[in-house]
Amino acid sequence: MSDILFSVVLTVHVVVGLGVIGLVLVQHGKGADMGAAFGSGASGSLFGSSGSANFLSRTTAVLATVFFVTSLSLSYLASNKTSAPSSVMERAVPSAPAEGAGAVAPATPGDASKAQEIPK
Repeated sequence: MSDILFSVVLTVHVVVGLGVIGLVLVQHGKGADMGAAFGSGASGSLFGSSGSANFLSRTTAVLATVFFVTSLSLSYLASNKTSAPSSVMERAVPSAPAEGAGAVAPATPGDASKAQEIPK
């Protein structure tokens, strides 16, 4: 369940992030009107406020808030996630040797085996 929630929040986070980028690129800055005042067009204000916020700036503010909330949610979900074993050896289950054809009996001193030919 936690993995599904993490995936949903991550998807919303990425989509909202792309939306914020798009909305910021579409809008023009406050300094764009200053050039218009010096002969390239008519502008309502040179350095003053541009009036009330329009639809794009309000939408950008809402998406930025959602982006902030999803960032906090992702950090919370990631910190409470159970960590996977960091190595293969942590996942290995210790097992006893099989009692079958593959098992080798320990050498006794009376046996003539290759182990006794090794110099000490």
